[in-house]
Amino acid sequence: MNSTENGERTVLATFTSVFQGVADELIPLMQERFPELGLLREDYIEMTWIESILFWNQLSNETSEILLDRSNRNSLVPLSYKSKSDYVRKPMPEIALQGLWSRLLKVNETSTAIVNIISYGGKMDEIPETETPFPHRKGTLYKINYNIVWQEEENSNPQRYISWMRTLYSYMGPFVSKSPRAAYVNYRDLDIGRNNDDGKTSYKQASVWGRKYFKNNFDRLVYVKTKIDPENFFKHEQSIPPRFH
Repeated sequence: MNSTENGERTVLATFTSVFQGVADELIPLMQERFPELGLLREDYIEMTWIESILFWNQLSNETSEILLDRSNRNSLVPLSYKSKSDYVRKPMPEIALQGLWSRLLKVNETSTAIVNIISYGGKMDEIPETETPFPHRKGTLYKINYNIVWQEEENSNPQRYISWMRTLYSYMGPFVSKSPRAAYVNYRDLDIGRNNDDGKTSYKQASVWGRKYFKNNFDRLVYVKTKIDPENFFKHEQSIPPRFH
């Protein structure tokens, strides 16, 4: 969220990207594809891969040693948040974005709403769903990551933020992937299901979230789990159960 000069709330859009090469390779490409940007050599920042990790985590002023400090908490990382995700395989109509913007503007001033749209395509579009457990490559236009964050002192009433997120997620349903409505496993979302507290979860129950994360690869992962860990020793809220549990 952002504010205009006259104090009205608006949506701030930023575009960040990484080119896996050197600036001299990227400059002619950008001049050909996006000449209207008028980018100059000094507009490009070259960095190593590990430096890019610092950049993406807003730690550009730190050295890579900070990544070894597991107790470190970047002051920009929220203490409380709710996150959900979607995958998009067909272009969304303009009306979908208009509805998204209007809902972002309804967030109260004690919280921040962020929607990340991560483009796919390119080389990823050549990798079929069955190539690896992660299926969301070929045919996927982009991934959406919805976030709402709030300060720790607001934890007395977190439900209002969680409810806002669930309402937004419901609104986006018609415009994203279907059967299943896919999700990104690393943005673990317990709203879509979880294992029983005793660790004994049926294949049918786990399929609810398992197919959202892995599509038909879920069956292959269940097979591996059953073979390697039949007693389900290694588990968490959305781990894959053995077949006979």
